[in-house]
Amino acid sequence: MPVIAVLILVADQISKYLVMAHLELGESWAPVPALERWFIFRYATNTGVAFGLFPNKGYLFMVIAMAVVVIIVLYYRHLPRGQWLIRISLGLQLGGALGNLLDRVRLGRVTDFIDFRIWPVFNLADMSIVAGVSILAFSLLREDWLEQKRRSEEGIEGKKDKQGSSLSLSD
Repeated sequence: MPVIAVLILVADQISKYLVMAHLELGESWAPVPALERWFIFRYATNTGVAFGLFPNKGYLFMVIAMAVVVIIVLYYRHLPRGQWLIRISLGLQLGGALGNLLDRVRLGRVTDFIDFRIWPVFNLADMSIVAGVSILAFSLLREDWLEQKRRSEEGIEGKKDKQGSSLSLSD
């Protein structure tokens, strides 16, 4: 997780630096002109959370981000060794949270630049947080599904042992 978090943090900060260095606030650039209708880089800022939601709540989200960082680190430390998918998801979330937190501390706002034209402008940190939360949700749902499947199979095996014969679908 630490390696993933650092990679995300570095990529996020470098991408934001490049946007701020080469575009004026509000200016856009189409890296692939044929896709300009659907995708551009547009320099924007926000004082809210991911995708520009809840503007002008920067200090509140700074405190929330710090709490999230602490919770992720503590949760990570107590994970069993085999939980690699959850570790990846926590690394993605931690790197993204640190990237946006660093913006808030340094600039008082978050720098955004990825614009798909049908969604609010966002950044690599936002994308990383969403991907990490999605992977975590998938992992937890998968774990729950496997546990239910295991219990179901144990129940069927238990019925076989008690009855001395196997069950068919028509039973």
